Amino acid sequence: MNNFLGRKIYNSLIFSILLVLFSLLVARPGYGADEEGENKTAFIMHHIQDAHEWHFATIGHTHISIPLPVIIFESGYGLRFYMSSDFVDEHHEGIEKDGYYINEHGHLMSKDESLSFYDISITKNVATLFISVTLLFLIFLTMGKRYKQNPLGTPKGVQSVFEPIIIFIRDEIARPNIGEGKYEKFMPYLLSVFFFIWFNNLLGLLPGAANLTGNISVTLTLALFTFVITTFAGTKDYWKHIFNTPGVPWWLKFPVPLMPLVEFIGILTKPFSLMVRLFANITAGHIIIMSLIALVFIFESVYVGPISILFGLFMNMVELLVAFIQAFVFTLLSAIYFGLAVEEHHHEEHKEKLENSPA
Repeated sequence: MNNFLGRKIYNSLIFSILLVLFSLLVARPGYGADEEGENKTAFIMHHIQDAHEWHFATIGHTHISIPLPVIIFESGYGLRFYMSSDFVDEHHEGIEKDGYYINEHGHLMSKDESLSFYDISITKNVATLFISVTLLFLIFLTMGKRYKQNPLGTPKGVQSVFEPIIIFIRDEIARPNIGEGKYEKFMPYLLSVFFFIWFNNLLGLLPGAANLTGNISVTLTLALFTFVITTFAGTKDYWKHIFNTPGVPWWLKFPVPLMPLVEFIGILTKPFSLMVRLFANITAGHIIIMSLIALVFIFESVYVGPISILFGLFMNMVELLVAFIQAFVFTLLSAIYFGLAVEEHHHEEHKEKLENSPA
Protein backbone atom coordinates (compact mmCIF):
# COMPACT_ATOMS: atom_id res chain seq x y z
CA MET A 1 0.00 0.00 0.00
CA ASN A 2 2.81 2.39 0.92
CA ASN A 3 4.62 1.57 -2.34
CA PHE A 4 1.40 2.24 -4.26
CA LEU A 5 0.89 5.65 -2.63
CA GLY A 6 4.55 6.46 -3.13
CA ARG A 7 4.29 5.75 -6.86
CA LYS A 8 1.14 7.87 -7.14
CA ILE A 9 2.78 10.84 -5.39
CA TYR A 10 5.92 10.44 -7.49
CA ASN A 11 3.91 10.32 -10.73
CA SER A 12 1.88 13.39 -9.71
CA LEU A 13 5.09 15.24 -8.91
CA ILE A 14 6.67 14.41 -12.28
CA PHE A 15 3.44 15.36 -14.07
CA SER A 16 3.28 18.71 -12.26
CA ILE A 17 6.93 19.52 -13.07
CA LEU A 18 6.38 18.79 -16.76
CA LEU A 19 3.14 20.78 -16.66
CA VAL A 20 4.83 23.88 -15.26
CA LEU A 21 7.80 23.65 -17.63
CA PHE A 22 5.52 23.23 -20.65
CA SER A 23 3.33 26.12 -19.47
CA LEU A 24 6.41 28.34 -19.23
CA LEU A 25 7.45 27.25 -22.72
CA VAL A 26 4.16 27.95 -24.46
CA ALA A 27 2.92 30.91 -22.40
CA ARG A 28 2.66 34.00 -24.52
CA PRO A 29 3.68 37.13 -22.56
CA GLY A 30 1.00 39.41 -23.98
CA TYR A 31 -1.91 39.82 -26.34
CA GLY A 32 -1.86 43.47 -27.32
CA ALA A 33 -0.20 46.58 -25.93
CA ASP A 34 -1.07 49.22 -23.43
CA GLU A 35 0.09 52.83 -23.11
CA GLU A 36 3.30 51.88 -21.30
CA GLY A 37 4.29 49.10 -23.73
CA GLU A 38 3.58 45.43 -24.09
CA ASN A 39 1.06 44.02 -21.66
CA LYS A 40 2.94 41.14 -20.08
CA THR A 41 0.04 39.78 -18.05
CA ALA A 42 -2.84 39.93 -20.54
CA PHE A 43 -2.36 36.23 -21.37
CA ILE A 44 -3.68 35.40 -17.87
CA MET A 45 -7.19 36.61 -18.71
CA HIS A 46 -6.85 35.22 -22.24
CA HIS A 47 -6.19 31.77 -20.73
CA ILE A 48 -9.31 31.68 -18.54
CA GLN A 49 -11.68 33.16 -21.13
CA ASP A 50 -13.55 31.30 -23.84
CA ALA A 51 -12.40 31.68 -27.45
CA HIS A 52 -13.48 30.89 -31.01
CA GLU A 53 -10.18 29.09 -31.71
CA TRP A 54 -8.18 26.61 -29.68
CA HIS A 55 -4.83 28.34 -29.19
CA PHE A 56 -1.97 26.23 -27.79
CA ALA A 57 1.19 28.29 -28.17
CA THR A 58 2.90 31.14 -29.99
CA ILE A 59 6.49 30.40 -30.96
CA GLY A 60 8.03 33.49 -32.50
CA HIS A 61 5.47 34.68 -35.02
CA THR A 62 3.97 31.23 -35.49
CA HIS A 63 0.61 30.59 -33.86
CA ILE A 64 -0.15 26.96 -33.05
CA SER A 65 -3.93 26.71 -32.88
CA ILE A 66 -6.91 24.72 -34.10
CA PRO A 67 -9.67 26.69 -35.87
CA LEU A 68 -13.17 26.00 -34.59
CA PRO A 69 -16.57 26.34 -36.33
CA VAL A 70 -18.23 29.75 -36.10
CA ILE A 71 -21.99 29.33 -36.46
CA ILE A 72 -24.24 32.40 -36.68
CA PHE A 73 -28.01 32.47 -36.76
CA GLU A 74 -29.03 35.71 -38.43
CA SER A 75 -32.63 36.91 -38.29
CA GLY A 76 -34.16 36.89 -41.76
CA TYR A 77 -31.26 34.95 -43.29
CA GLY A 78 -30.77 31.77 -41.31
CA LEU A 79 -27.54 29.99 -40.44
CA ARG A 80 -24.09 31.14 -41.52
CA PHE A 81 -21.13 28.77 -41.21
CA TYR A 82 -17.50 29.86 -40.97
CA MET A 83 -14.24 28.76 -39.37
CA SER A 84 -12.46 30.94 -36.84
CA SER A 85 -9.50 31.10 -39.25
CA ASP A 86 -11.73 33.09 -41.63
CA PHE A 87 -11.59 36.00 -39.18
CA VAL A 88 -7.77 36.33 -39.04
CA ASP A 89 -5.14 37.01 -41.72
CA GLU A 90 -1.76 35.36 -42.22
CA HIS A 91 -0.32 37.49 -39.39
CA HIS A 92 -3.10 36.35 -37.03
CA GLU A 93 -4.60 39.85 -37.04
CA GLY A 94 -8.37 40.18 -36.90
CA ILE A 95 -10.28 40.80 -40.12
CA GLU A 96 -13.94 41.09 -41.12
CA LYS A 97 -15.97 38.42 -42.87
CA ASP A 98 -19.37 39.30 -44.35
CA GLY A 99 -19.72 42.17 -41.87
CA TYR A 100 -18.74 40.09 -38.80
CA TYR A 101 -15.55 40.22 -36.77
CA ILE A 102 -14.14 38.87 -33.50
CA ASN A 103 -13.07 41.63 -31.12
CA GLU A 104 -10.08 41.66 -28.76
CA HIS A 105 -12.18 40.04 -26.02
CA GLY A 106 -13.05 37.07 -28.24
CA HIS A 107 -16.67 38.09 -28.81
CA LEU A 108 -18.30 37.84 -32.23
CA MET A 109 -19.56 41.25 -33.34
CA SER A 110 -21.35 42.73 -36.34
CA LYS A 111 -20.53 46.03 -38.06
CA ASP A 112 -24.26 46.61 -38.41
CA GLU A 113 -25.32 47.35 -34.82
CA SER A 114 -28.99 47.06 -35.74
CA LEU A 115 -28.55 43.50 -37.01
CA SER A 116 -30.04 40.80 -34.79
CA PHE A 117 -28.02 37.56 -34.66
CA TYR A 118 -27.15 34.71 -32.30
CA ASP A 119 -23.68 33.26 -31.87
CA ILE A 120 -24.05 29.47 -31.53
CA SER A 121 -20.44 28.67 -32.40
CA ILE A 122 -18.41 25.66 -31.25
CA THR A 123 -16.06 27.60 -28.98
CA LYS A 124 -13.14 26.18 -27.01
CA ASN A 125 -15.36 25.55 -23.98
CA VAL A 126 -18.02 23.82 -26.08
CA ALA A 127 -15.39 21.64 -27.75
CA THR A 128 -14.00 20.72 -24.33
CA LEU A 129 -17.53 19.89 -23.18
CA PHE A 130 -17.90 17.44 -26.08
CA ILE A 131 -14.51 15.89 -25.32
CA SER A 132 -15.18 15.44 -21.59
CA VAL A 133 -18.67 14.00 -22.15
CA THR A 134 -17.32 11.58 -24.77
CA LEU A 135 -14.58 10.53 -22.35
CA LEU A 136 -17.12 9.95 -19.58
CA PHE A 137 -19.34 7.89 -21.87
CA LEU A 138 -16.45 5.73 -23.05
CA ILE A 139 -15.19 5.05 -19.53
CA PHE A 140 -18.51 4.28 -17.86
CA LEU A 141 -20.07 2.38 -20.75
CA THR A 142 -16.95 0.18 -20.76
CA MET A 143 -17.26 -0.29 -17.00
CA GLY A 144 -20.97 -1.08 -17.27
CA LYS A 145 -20.31 -3.67 -19.98
CA ARG A 146 -17.69 -5.39 -17.82
CA TYR A 147 -20.01 -5.47 -14.81
CA LYS A 148 -22.72 -7.10 -16.91
CA GLN A 149 -20.31 -9.72 -18.18
CA ASN A 150 -18.82 -10.47 -14.76
CA PRO A 151 -20.89 -8.87 -11.94
CA LEU A 152 -19.04 -10.61 -9.10
CA GLY A 153 -15.57 -10.46 -10.59
CA THR A 154 -12.61 -8.55 -9.16
CA PRO A 155 -12.44 -5.00 -10.57
CA LYS A 156 -9.65 -4.52 -13.09
CA GLY A 157 -8.25 -1.58 -14.97
CA VAL A 158 -10.46 1.50 -14.83
CA GLN A 159 -12.93 -0.38 -12.63
CA SER A 160 -10.38 -0.59 -9.82
CA VAL A 161 -9.85 3.20 -10.05
CA PHE A 162 -13.47 4.39 -10.17
CA GLU A 163 -15.32 1.76 -8.14
CA PRO A 164 -13.98 3.02 -4.74
CA ILE A 165 -15.02 6.57 -5.69
CA ILE A 166 -18.52 5.42 -6.69
CA ILE A 167 -18.89 3.50 -3.42
CA PHE A 168 -17.60 6.54 -1.50
CA ILE A 169 -20.23 8.81 -3.10
CA ARG A 170 -22.95 6.26 -2.33
CA ASP A 171 -21.97 5.44 1.28
CA GLU A 172 -20.48 8.74 2.47
CA ILE A 173 -22.47 11.35 0.54
CA ALA A 174 -25.81 10.06 -0.75
CA ARG A 175 -26.90 7.53 1.88
CA PRO A 176 -26.24 9.56 5.08
CA ASN A 177 -27.52 12.89 3.69
CA ILE A 178 -30.57 11.75 1.71
CA GLY A 179 -31.63 8.73 3.73
CA GLU A 180 -31.89 5.00 3.36
CA GLY A 181 -34.38 3.96 0.70
CA LYS A 182 -34.45 7.44 -0.88
CA TYR A 183 -30.89 8.01 -2.02
CA GLU A 184 -30.93 5.55 -4.93
CA LYS A 185 -33.03 7.68 -7.28
CA PHE A 186 -30.58 10.59 -6.85
CA MET A 187 -27.43 8.51 -7.41
CA PRO A 188 -27.36 8.87 -11.24
CA TYR A 189 -27.33 12.66 -10.96
CA LEU A 190 -24.83 12.77 -8.08
CA LEU A 191 -22.41 10.47 -9.89
CA SER A 192 -22.81 12.37 -13.16
CA VAL A 193 -22.22 15.80 -11.63
CA PHE A 194 -19.26 14.62 -9.54
CA PHE A 195 -17.36 13.00 -12.42
CA PHE A 196 -18.28 15.78 -14.86
CA ILE A 197 -16.85 18.45 -12.55
CA TRP A 198 -13.83 16.36 -11.55
CA PHE A 199 -12.89 15.43 -15.13
CA ASN A 200 -13.23 18.99 -16.40
CA ASN A 201 -11.29 20.37 -13.42
CA LEU A 202 -8.42 18.03 -14.31
CA LEU A 203 -8.65 18.74 -18.05
CA GLY A 204 -8.52 22.45 -17.28
CA LEU A 205 -5.08 22.03 -15.69
CA LEU A 206 -3.53 20.84 -18.95
CA PRO A 207 -1.54 23.48 -20.89
CA GLY A 208 -3.69 25.08 -23.56
CA ALA A 209 -6.87 23.48 -22.21
CA ALA A 210 -10.17 25.28 -21.71
CA ASN A 211 -11.32 26.59 -18.36
CA LEU A 212 -14.75 24.94 -18.58
CA THR A 213 -15.66 24.71 -14.88
CA GLY A 214 -14.31 28.23 -14.45
CA ASN A 215 -17.01 29.48 -16.83
CA ILE A 216 -19.92 30.88 -14.84
CA SER A 217 -22.43 29.80 -17.51
CA VAL A 218 -21.43 26.17 -16.94
CA THR A 219 -21.56 26.42 -13.14
CA LEU A 220 -24.92 28.21 -13.41
CA THR A 221 -26.30 25.32 -15.49
CA LEU A 222 -25.06 22.73 -12.99
CA ALA A 223 -26.55 24.72 -10.10
CA LEU A 224 -29.88 25.00 -11.93
CA PHE A 225 -29.99 21.20 -12.33
CA THR A 226 -29.61 20.84 -8.56
CA PHE A 227 -32.23 23.54 -7.99
CA VAL A 228 -34.79 21.94 -10.34
CA ILE A 229 -34.31 18.46 -8.87
CA THR A 230 -34.62 19.82 -5.32
CA THR A 231 -37.77 21.76 -6.23
CA PHE A 232 -39.58 18.85 -7.86
CA ALA A 233 -38.43 16.33 -5.23
CA GLY A 234 -39.70 18.51 -2.38
CA THR A 235 -42.36 16.88 -0.22
CA LYS A 236 -45.41 18.50 1.39
CA ASP A 237 -43.47 18.86 4.64
CA TYR A 238 -40.62 20.59 2.80
CA TRP A 239 -42.88 23.27 1.35
CA LYS A 240 -44.79 23.58 4.63
CA HIS A 241 -41.54 24.36 6.42
CA ILE A 242 -40.85 27.11 3.89
CA PHE A 243 -44.22 28.86 3.74
CA ASN A 244 -45.55 27.99 7.20
CA THR A 245 -42.53 27.26 9.35
CA PRO A 246 -43.59 25.44 12.54
CA GLY A 247 -42.43 26.80 15.88
CA VAL A 248 -42.22 30.38 14.60
CA PRO A 249 -44.41 33.12 16.19
CA TRP A 250 -47.47 33.90 14.08
CA TRP A 251 -46.54 37.58 13.77
CA LEU A 252 -43.43 36.57 11.79
CA LYS A 253 -45.66 34.80 9.26
CA PHE A 254 -48.88 36.86 9.19
CA PRO A 255 -49.94 39.43 8.07
CA VAL A 256 -46.41 40.31 6.80
CA PRO A 257 -44.85 37.04 5.55
CA LEU A 258 -41.38 37.83 6.87
CA MET A 259 -40.30 34.29 7.69
CA PRO A 260 -41.69 32.71 4.48
CA LEU A 261 -39.90 35.42 2.52
CA VAL A 262 -36.59 34.62 4.25
CA GLU A 263 -37.09 30.91 3.62
CA PHE A 264 -37.95 31.52 -0.04
CA ILE A 265 -34.81 33.63 -0.49
CA GLY A 266 -32.90 30.72 1.05
CA ILE A 267 -34.17 28.48 -1.77
CA LEU A 268 -32.60 30.82 -4.33
CA THR A 269 -29.33 31.42 -2.48
CA LYS A 270 -28.50 27.71 -2.39
CA PRO A 271 -27.99 27.29 -6.16
CA PHE A 272 -26.37 30.73 -6.27
CA SER A 273 -23.76 29.65 -3.72
CA LEU A 274 -23.14 26.42 -5.67
CA MET A 275 -22.59 28.42 -8.85
CA VAL A 276 -20.26 31.04 -7.37
CA ARG A 277 -18.23 28.61 -5.21
CA LEU A 278 -17.21 26.37 -8.10
CA PHE A 279 -16.64 29.26 -10.51
CA ALA A 280 -14.57 31.32 -8.05
CA ASN A 281 -12.36 28.49 -6.79
CA ILE A 282 -11.48 27.11 -10.22
CA THR A 283 -10.93 30.54 -11.77
CA ALA A 284 -8.81 31.70 -8.83
CA GLY A 285 -6.58 28.63 -9.13
CA HIS A 286 -5.97 29.28 -12.84
CA ILE A 287 -5.22 32.95 -12.23
CA ILE A 288 -2.70 32.13 -9.48
CA ILE A 289 -0.84 29.57 -11.62
CA MET A 290 -0.74 31.88 -14.65
CA SER A 291 0.36 34.79 -12.42
CA LEU A 292 3.30 32.73 -11.19
CA ILE A 293 4.24 31.97 -14.79
CA ALA A 294 3.90 35.67 -15.63
CA LEU A 295 6.62 36.55 -13.09
CA VAL A 296 9.23 35.36 -15.60
CA PHE A 297 7.99 37.84 -18.21
CA ILE A 298 7.38 40.69 -15.74
CA PHE A 299 10.86 40.67 -14.19
CA GLU A 300 12.61 39.44 -17.35
CA SER A 301 15.24 37.74 -15.22
CA VAL A 302 16.63 34.23 -15.38
CA TYR A 303 16.83 34.19 -11.58
CA VAL A 304 13.06 34.42 -11.28
CA GLY A 305 12.61 31.24 -13.33
CA PRO A 306 13.42 28.71 -10.56
CA ILE A 307 11.18 30.57 -8.08
CA SER A 308 8.34 30.66 -10.59
CA ILE A 309 8.76 26.94 -11.32
CA LEU A 310 8.82 25.95 -7.64
CA PHE A 311 5.74 27.97 -6.71
CA GLY A 312 4.00 26.91 -9.90
CA LEU A 313 4.78 23.27 -9.08
CA PHE A 314 3.33 23.70 -5.61
CA MET A 315 0.16 25.32 -6.95
CA ASN A 316 -0.28 22.58 -9.55
CA MET A 317 -0.11 19.97 -6.80
CA VAL A 318 -2.66 21.97 -4.81
CA GLU A 319 -4.93 22.33 -7.85
CA LEU A 320 -4.91 18.55 -8.38
CA LEU A 321 -6.35 18.28 -4.88
CA VAL A 322 -8.74 21.21 -5.38
CA ALA A 323 -10.07 19.56 -8.56
CA PHE A 324 -11.32 16.66 -6.45
CA ILE A 325 -12.44 18.77 -3.48
CA GLN A 326 -14.63 21.09 -5.56
CA ALA A 327 -16.35 18.14 -7.23
CA PHE A 328 -16.85 16.59 -3.79
CA VAL A 329 -18.25 19.80 -2.25
CA PHE A 330 -20.70 20.41 -5.10
CA THR A 331 -21.94 16.81 -4.90
CA LEU A 332 -22.15 16.87 -1.09
CA LEU A 333 -24.16 20.09 -0.98
CA SER A 334 -26.48 18.82 -3.71
CA ALA A 335 -27.08 15.66 -1.66
CA ILE A 336 -27.79 17.74 1.46
CA TYR A 337 -30.35 19.84 -0.45
CA PHE A 338 -32.01 16.69 -1.78
CA GLY A 339 -32.09 15.26 1.73
CA LEU A 340 -33.80 18.37 3.09
CA ALA A 341 -36.36 18.21 0.28
CA VAL A 342 -37.38 14.58 0.88
CA GLU A 343 -37.04 14.55 4.67
CA GLU A 344 -40.15 13.51 6.55
CA HIS A 345 -41.11 15.53 9.62
CA HIS A 346 -43.20 14.18 12.44
CA HIS A 347 -44.28 17.39 14.17
CA GLU A 348 -47.13 15.96 16.17
CA GLU A 349 -44.96 13.16 17.56
CA HIS A 350 -42.24 15.64 18.39
CA LYS A 351 -44.73 17.97 20.07
CA GLU A 352 -46.17 15.09 22.11
CA LYS A 353 -42.71 14.06 23.28
CA LEU A 354 -41.99 17.60 24.41
CA GLU A 355 -45.29 17.82 26.33
CA ASN A 356 -44.74 14.47 28.07
CA SER A 357 -41.10 15.12 28.88
CA PRO A 358 -40.26 16.14 32.48
CA ALA A 359 -39.70 19.84 33.10
